[in-house]
Amino acid sequence: MLLYAIITINLAFLLYTLGVWSEKQQGSLKKWHLLIFWLGLGFDTVGTTLMSINESGFVFNLHGITGTLAILLMLFHVVWASIVIVANNQKAQLRFHKISLVVWMIWIIPFFTGAIMGMSA
Repeated sequence: MLLYAIITINLAFLLYTLGVWSEKQQGSLKKWHLLIFWLGLGFDTVGTTLMSINESGFVFNLHGITGTLAILLMLFHVVWASIVIVANNQKAQLRFHKISLVVWMIWIIPFFTGAIMGMSA
């Protein structure tokens, strides 16, 4: 099960990074970014769930706290992106990337702390 968790977390990393950085580079939110964000959130949720099962639940440490915060921020991010796309507000689509980078930078903390902790175990 740990292998599946590692694979899904890494897929989340690839998708979320692709979505955030391509959206930033293009300067506005597009429908395909939204799809990538939802897929990234899905893979992250599955991977985190598999890791939690493997570790017998939530662990109260830097990784556990930032991981929980990161998933909540990703959920907020993707819901907000959905609202912006559905509303078809060009101004909001152009501003959206400012928050994307902040969410990604917070998300990357548990990704790396989890990798470091996994390699040292």
